[in-house]
Amino acid sequence: MLVLDASLTVAWGFEDEPGSLAHGVLDRLEGESAAVPPIWPFEVANGVLVGERRQHWSRADVAGFFALLTTLPIEIEAGGGSAPALAPVLALAREHRLSVYDASYLELALRRGLPLAMLDRRLQDAATRLGVSLVASG
Repeated sequence: MLVLDASLTVAWGFEDEPGSLAHGVLDRLEGESAAVPPIWPFEVANGVLVGERRQHWSRADVAGFFALLTTLPIEIEAGGGSAPALAPVLALAREHRLSVYDASYLELALRRGLPLAMLDRRLQDAATRLGVSLVASG
């Protein structure tokens, strides 16, 4: 199991290179599952909407992308919006100068001891400092 970042998820619709990290993670989900924080569906939907507005995706592309997502073994964590759950996320965001959104992925990876698949450099640096394994391309 791994923690899947929204920006990497959205990249599946933009990247054509089979050897990219994004497509490597997508291939990996054929035999492995992913965990995501509760914010993930909203971040993915926003990324797709931005792509559609910039005319990178048609509505048919968006529908196909969401159909793909429903076939993947992605577990959305419950209860992430409660006050006790937010405290460690906020602490990580403060300490590592991350958005609360990015810190939610890092907190999930730390708490569950899972590797993190993401494209964001600042998040990658914070994860490395904290000893979180990163999913590498290849």
